[in-house]
Amino acid sequence: MTILLGIIADDFTGATDLANTLVKEGMPTVQLIGVPDGDIDLGDAKAVIIALKSRTEPAEQAIEESLEAIKWLQAQGAQQFFFKYCSTFDSTNKGNIGPVADALMNALDTDFTIACPAFPENGRTIFNGHLFVGDILLSDSGMKDHPLTPMTDANLVNVLASQTDKKVGLVKYQDVQGGADSIRSAYYALKSDGYSHAIVDAVSDEHLRFIGEASKDLKLITGGSGVALGLPNNFRNQGLLGPSTEIDIDAPTGKTAVIAGSCSQATRGQIAYAQKHIESFMVEPMALADGQDVATKALEWAQSRLGDQPVLIYSSADPAVVKQVQDKLGRDEAGAMFEDALGKIARGLVDQGVRRLIVAGGETSGAVVNALEIRALRIGPEIDPGVPWTETLGTTKLALALKSGNFGTEDFFVKSFGMLS
Repeated sequence: MTILLGIIADDFTGATDLANTLVKEGMPTVQLIGVPDGDIDLGDAKAVIIALKSRTEPAEQAIEESLEAIKWLQAQGAQQFFFKYCSTFDSTNKGNIGPVADALMNALDTDFTIACPAFPENGRTIFNGHLFVGDILLSDSGMKDHPLTPMTDANLVNVLASQTDKKVGLVKYQDVQGGADSIRSAYYALKSDGYSHAIVDAVSDEHLRFIGEASKDLKLITGGSGVALGLPNNFRNQGLLGPSTEIDIDAPTGKTAVIAGSCSQATRGQIAYAQKHIESFMVEPMALADGQDVATKALEWAQSRLGDQPVLIYSSADPAVVKQVQDKLGRDEAGAMFEDALGKIARGLVDQGVRRLIVAGGETSGAVVNALEIRALRIGPEIDPGVPWTETLGTTKLALALKSGNFGTEDFFVKSFGMLS
């Protein structure tokens, strides 16, 4: 089977976020966990997302994995390619957005692409090249304290320029407001002036649809899930994609649980709300740093409490606490220790009969998916913007929601299970 759109995502929650966007726009989508090492049934999928865990890896490793993914997608006949990263442009001066985008451009033999992480429905907008989270600049938001990718500069032209030797330009609001033809003219002008990357302003879904239409001939697009809004209709206009159909999943019955590892303000607010309604257990960061077997303690606590009502197990903490652990162990070792513990907890919960599971945080989702040896997901209905329910394929059947740390309403953990029949 030939697919139309081949996508590489730099984390697992970002992949489901993008899959959710495409499915809502009527494009059947399958999410794969890593590059398949054998044959895999893609069903009726017209878009395939390969979810990597490359956001905070060393740039060389992220490039290697991304190139392997693009090679596989090319072999499936993909006509257009998309590199998905977070709507808050999570990265450092060393990457990985710029280095991976450059490598993909070289692999696809193209000399121009765009970067547009805007997601207005979730409060991420770009104006004059500056990324806003709600009404404040990215550099003033909670992302400035992110333990792995602190974002201290809201000017995306500057941020991306620090990660690539290629010229980075800007498609301004006025050009975007003018519609698809105006945007295409801006692309052409930048290419003519030797620019290889273009940050694109966007403050509304209408802008994202304009950008999607204007980008129909680009071999590679990079950005958040929002800019994919306009892509399915390009294929539909070519007669390559049918009408939208209603989406659902066959959710298994079983016990319910939430695992939260994100330290974002949104997730910590969701934890505080959930604690008023469901039982919770905190994986103490300093206990973990001291070598205590917190995974076993969490599973022993959960065993008598699991049932129709969800339980919440979380390691999310104030960034200052996380920094204390990082200072004690080193950033990479601390991250690996958290992920290993939460992965063990996920395996234990499934062994205890959990079949409906929410995971909060990109790094946490990666750890859980790997621990459960999940290789493919079918995308189901949206819970909140950017977060769908999914069902696992080819392994223990689970209803699984992978939530980016910054996404979801305050009552997310409490309301989500009520959507499942």
